[in-house]
Amino acid sequence: MDTKILLENGTNELEVLEFTLAGNSYGINVAKIKEIITYQPVTPVPNSHPSIEGIFMPRDVMITAIDLKNCLGRGESEPTGLFIVTNFNKLDIAFHVETVLGIHRVSWRNIIKPDVTISTADESVATGIIKQDGKLIIILDFEKIVCDINPETGLKMSEITELGERGRSDVPILIAEDSILLNKLIVDSLKAAGYNNLIHTENGQQAYDVVCKYKKEGTLNEHVRCIVTDIEMPEMDGHRLTKLIKSDEETKNIPIIIFSSLVNDEMKRKGESLGADAQLSKPEIGNLVKIVDKLVSEKHLAD
Repeated sequence: MDTKILLENGTNELEVLEFTLAGNSYGINVAKIKEIITYQPVTPVPNSHPSIEGIFMPRDVMITAIDLKNCLGRGESEPTGLFIVTNFNKLDIAFHVETVLGIHRVSWRNIIKPDVTISTADESVATGIIKQDGKLIIILDFEKIVCDINPETGLKMSEITELGERGRSDVPILIAEDSILLNKLIVDSLKAAGYNNLIHTENGQQAYDVVCKYKKEGTLNEHVRCIVTDIEMPEMDGHRLTKLIKSDEETKNIPIIIFSSLVNDEMKRKGESLGADAQLSKPEIGNLVKIVDKLVSEKHLAD
């Protein structure tokens, strides 16, 4: 199956691959997928997490296989089906699924964010829900699934401590991140690094509304001097936000850092074409602080 359908940059759309487990439909952003292959035997790893089936080495690259059915509390998968081989946060991971039904192109505006009746924000592995052809497709939070299995794949707060003593800064930074947990971790990290003038929003639309509000008031430079944004977000994604900011004469000089698990070579090219000033993979929280330091310093000199 061709998972490389090209999207025009900054259109606020994504491709979602629909697959099945235990009779239910789930989705994954196509941008995370390297390939889809038929299930193949794996080598079990002693003392590993119950959801890890084992490892295998197609084309001499070692890949960890995760039983997605087990992760979702639906039992254990049979040795059949497919592996969706993914790459995010610089990790190659295969997720074991039953069948793949196809690819849907959708707008981030049409993705429904799960409410608290489904599960709490910190525990949910669903990032969004799509209504497609009369049925609901649940988009899974694959980063959280992997982080729950191995917390070392998440943000490493120790990197902030390693930066040592730092002075306080009132430089205003705007953050767009839909994950409540990651939003808090980014805010906590920047505060620990000395930045105490932070506005955090849940998606690109909210962040853009903040920019428009202060632009209208004529106080943009006092309230937004750097933007840190995720890519995958409901309402408006980070690429669309970047395109809107960088195509406006009044806002194009605001530094934008894309901080996302999706930052790979292809996504970097997209971000560069839209004008992003820096792009980092999500585990690199220490590097995020260093890049913020560099960009706000350069903007201060330019002003």
